[in-house]
Amino acid sequence: MDAIDVLQAEVLKALSSPRRLEIIHRLADGPLEVGRLAEELGISQPNVSQHLSVLRAAGLVEAERRGRDVRYAITDPDVLVACELMRRVLRRRLTRLADLTDEPVETTGAATVTA
Repeated sequence: MDAIDVLQAEVLKALSSPRRLEIIHRLADGPLEVGRLAEELGISQPNVSQHLSVLRAAGLVEAERRGRDVRYAITDPDVLVACELMRRVLRRRLTRLADLTDEPVETTGAATVTA
């Protein structure tokens, strides 16, 4: 097994949580503190910290201390490119599914598919 395959699996595992994806998308606009992320996402600060720990272990985000605050940022802008590419693939999939059922399928925000 190739080392890249192992690393890719670890990264994809870290991205398998909708909440962690939401955090990645929030950080797309720039670094944020844990408290600010928690406020914007409407979840507890300890929960955000746990998710950030997983993302950090996978090498997707990095922490920078500024005085008492710790700001988190995306480590590589191509992480956002990869996430957006997958979102485009999934939007097309949802559109195809909607065409099969002749029912509208939401492709923004939290997607729900009706069958």
